[in-house]
Amino acid sequence: MSDSTLHEWVNGKSVPSGKHGRSLGTLVGALEKLAKRKGNTYPRYAAHQWEEMRLAAWRHRQAGRAGQGRVVCRVLGEMPTETDCYQERPELRERLEAAAAGGTAVLGQVVTGMGGVGKTQLAARYARTAGDTGQVDVLLWVTAASHAAVTDAYAGAAAQLLGTSREDPQAASVFLNWLRLAPGAKDGGARPGARWLLVLDDVPHTAAVRGLWPPNVPHGQTLVTTRNRHASFLGSGRRRIEIDRFTTEEAVAYLTAKLAGLGRRDDPAQIAGLAEDLGRLPLALSQAVPFMNSRHLDCSAYRKRLANRVRTLTSVLPTDTGLSDDQNKTVAAAWDLSIELADQQPPQGLARPMLHLLSLLDPNGIPAPALTSPPVLAHLTALRVRASETTAHASQLSDDDIDDATDALWNLHQFSLIDHDPSTPDRAVRIHQLVQRAVHERLPGDDRHHTARTAADALTAAWPEIERDTGLAAAFRANTAVLARYAEAALYRPAAHPVLDRAGTSLGRAGQVAAARDYYDHLTEQTCIHLGKDHPDTLMARHELARWRGEAGDVAGAANAFAEVFADRVRVLGDDHPDTLAARGNFTYYARGMAGDAAGAAVAFAELLEDQQRVVGNDHPDTLKLRNNLARFRGEAGDAAGAAEMFAELLEDQQRVLGDDDPDTLMTRNNLAYARGLAGDVTGAANAFAELLEDRVRVLGEDHPDTLVTRHNLAALRGMAGDAAGAAAAFAELLKDQQRVVGNDHPATLRVRGNLARWRGQAGDAAGAADAFAELLDAYLRVLGDGHPDTLTAWNYLALWRREAGDTAGAANTYVDLLTAQERVLGEDHPDALKTRHELARFRGETGDDGPGAG
Repeated sequence: MSDSTLHEWVNGKSVPSGKHGRSLGTLVGALEKLAKRKGNTYPRYAAHQWEEMRLAAWRHRQAGRAGQGRVVCRVLGEMPTETDCYQERPELRERLEAAAAGGTAVLGQVVTGMGGVGKTQLAARYARTAGDTGQVDVLLWVTAASHAAVTDAYAGAAAQLLGTSREDPQAASVFLNWLRLAPGAKDGGARPGARWLLVLDDVPHTAAVRGLWPPNVPHGQTLVTTRNRHASFLGSGRRRIEIDRFTTEEAVAYLTAKLAGLGRRDDPAQIAGLAEDLGRLPLALSQAVPFMNSRHLDCSAYRKRLANRVRTLTSVLPTDTGLSDDQNKTVAAAWDLSIELADQQPPQGLARPMLHLLSLLDPNGIPAPALTSPPVLAHLTALRVRASETTAHASQLSDDDIDDATDALWNLHQFSLIDHDPSTPDRAVRIHQLVQRAVHERLPGDDRHHTARTAADALTAAWPEIERDTGLAAAFRANTAVLARYAEAALYRPAAHPVLDRAGTSLGRAGQVAAARDYYDHLTEQTCIHLGKDHPDTLMARHELARWRGEAGDVAGAANAFAEVFADRVRVLGDDHPDTLAARGNFTYYARGMAGDAAGAAVAFAELLEDQQRVVGNDHPDTLKLRNNLARFRGEAGDAAGAAEMFAELLEDQQRVLGDDDPDTLMTRNNLAYARGLAGDVTGAANAFAELLEDRVRVLGEDHPDTLVTRHNLAALRGMAGDAAGAAAAFAELLKDQQRVVGNDHPATLRVRGNLARWRGQAGDAAGAADAFAELLDAYLRVLGDGHPDTLTAWNYLALWRREAGDTAGAANTYVDLLTAQERVLGEDHPDALKTRHELARFRGETGDDGPGAG
C-alpha cells in the first residue's frame, strides 16, 4: 500500500476495508514495532496517530460497515483473570445494567461490600461484557490503592492513548481531559475521544481519588469497588450498589461446580452444610476447595476440621503460597486493611478493640445496649489510657460517654466489617463469622481471656431485669450461647460468670422449661469440670437444674435432687447459709407441696421462716418469697381466708421494701386476688385482677408472660362468676396472643387451650370439650410427657367431659389410663390417685360396669 493511503487511514480521511480492514490490527502492531527501532525514520506518525487509526477501525467495525464480526476494545491496566467457576449473580448484574441505562450523564456506580464478597470479580465480569459487546471503545482498569496509584495509572493511560510522556506531571490531567471529549471531537489539538469505561478497584477512601474522579459525560462509565461505605463516595450522580455474600443457591452451585471441575462429587447435604459453615463468603469458598482437594478431604471431613476451634483458619485454608485464581490474600488476612483503616478514624484506636469484643458474640445480631454498657466503656477507656503512654494525642474516653463507642461501631460499619443498624436494637450489629474467627484467633491468650470476660460483663450489665421485649431477651440468650461456645473456659476463671446463670433463668422465665432444664444440666457438668463438685457455683447449677426439672414436670426427680443439694450445701456451707436455706425451701416445695401434702408444706415453711428471719432478716427478698409460699400452701390446705390475709400483709411489706412495680410485688397482688376468689369474693378478685392487668401492661408490657397470666386469671373468674360463654370467648382471644408470643407448644399455651375447652363444655358443648381435651392430651404427652401435673390434669378433664358427653366406655377407659399414670408417677396413696380411684369406682357403680379384671 502507498504511503499516502496509510496517511489517510491514520488521519481518519478514509477507513480500510476488505482484507485491509481484517488485517489492520496486525499491520498497526507491526508498524508500531518498526517505529520503535533505533534509528528507523520510516514512519512519520506519532504513537497517538496509530491509536487514532485503531479507534477509527473500532468505530467502523461497531457500525457494522466492515462486517468483520467481534468488536475490539482497547484494554488498559491489569484486569484480574476471571475466577474459576465464576458464579453468575443475575440480580446484581441487572442492578448494574439498570444503573448504566439510567440516562444520567455520569454512570458512576459504587459497588460496596465486605472483603471477600466478590466485588472485584463482579466488576471485571461487567467490564469484560461491556468491552466484548461493543458498549465501550476503551476500558481502563485501575487498582486504586492510593492517590499515587491512581495518578500513575492515568499517566500510563495517557502515554498509551495520547503519546504523552508517563513522567509528565500533567499526564493524569491530560488523560482526564481526554475522557471529557466525545467520540470524534477535538479540543485544542487533543486527539478525539472515545466511549470509555473506567474501573477504580478497591478504593480505600475518597482521598485516593481526590481530584481524579472521572468526568460526568454521556459517553463514559465509571465503576468503583470499595469496602468503604462513607457518604463521600456518593453524589455527582454516583450510586451505591451493596454486594452481599452468595445466596444459599449460589454458594451451593459454586461449590458443586468447583468440585466437579476437579472430578469430584459429594453429598449435596454436606455441600450445603459447608456453604453455611463458611458463611457463603465467595473468597472462603474459592479457597476451601483446593485445600480440600490437596488433602483428599470430602466435605464432611473438611467440615469437622473447620468446626474444631483449636485449629486456626490458617490451618484449614490455603496459605499465601497455596492461593489460586490469581488471589493475593488469604481469608485470614482479607480484612487487615479494613481493620487498619477503621482504627485510624476518629476516635482513633477504638475500632479494633470493639471488633475484638464483637468477635465473641452472635454474628446474627448483637444487642445495642451491650455495646455501650459501662463494662465496654471501661474496657475502651483502659485501652485508651494504655495507648496514651505511647501516643501523645490519644484522648481518654469518658466512662459515661457512649459517643466514642458508637462512633467505633460506625467506623467498623463504614469499612464493611460489620453491619450496624440502630433501628433494630435487639440485633443492632451483625458480623460475618469468618471475620470473627480471623480477628479472635490473632488475639494473644491474655487478651482473649480479658475480652471474653468483658463481653460477659457487658451482656450482664445490659440485660434487662424485666424482660419486656421477648426478642431482646432471645438476643441476649443467643449472644451468651455464642460467647460460651467461643470462650467457655474463660467464663469459669476464676468462677462461673453470672451471665451463665442469667441465660438459664431467662430461658425458664420465657416458658422454655425443658430447655432451661437441659441448659442447667450442661452448666452443672461444666462447673464440675472447671471448678469442682463442691464449688458454690457447681452447687448453684445443681440447684437450678433441680428447679427446672420440677418445672418441666418431674416432681419426684426435683424433690430427690433438692434433697441431695440440700445435704451437700449443709456439708459445704453450713446449716444457716442462705443458699442452704434456699435448697431447704425448694425441697419442701416439691417433696411436700407439689406431692399433694399442702398442710405438711405449710408447717415446714412456717419452721423455715423462723430460721430465714433469724439469718437474713424480715425484709430480705428470700424471706419475702418464703412468706409467699407459706401463704400459698395454707390456702391450698383449705384456709383460703387465712391465705388471703397473709398475702395482704406480705404485699404491704413488699411495697415498702421492693416498691409497687417490682415483679415480686405484682406477683403477690396476683396471688392475693386469686386467694380472694377462692375465698368466695369473686367480684373483688375480678376487680383486683383488672387493676393488676393495667399495671402489668405498664410495667412488663402486653406480651410478658406475667401479663398473659393475669388475663388468664380474669377469664377464669368470668367463668367462676357464671359467665361460661364469656370465659370461653376470653380464653379464645388469649389463645391467639399466647400462640403468637410463645408458640403452640408452650406450657402456658396448652393451659389456655385446656381452659378454653373446659368453659366451652360448661357453656353446653360437652362433646366439643371432650374432643378438645383429647387433642390437648396428645399435645401434653408429646411436649411434657405422661408424668407432668398438667398432663394428668388434662387426662382427668378428658374423662370428665367424655362422661358428660355420654361416652361411658371412653370415660371408663380414660379413668383407667389416668389412674395407672398417677399411681406410677405420684404413688398409690397420693390424694389425686385416691380421688381418681374413687371417681372410677363411683362411675362404675352408676353404670353397672365392673371394669376390666372384675370377677
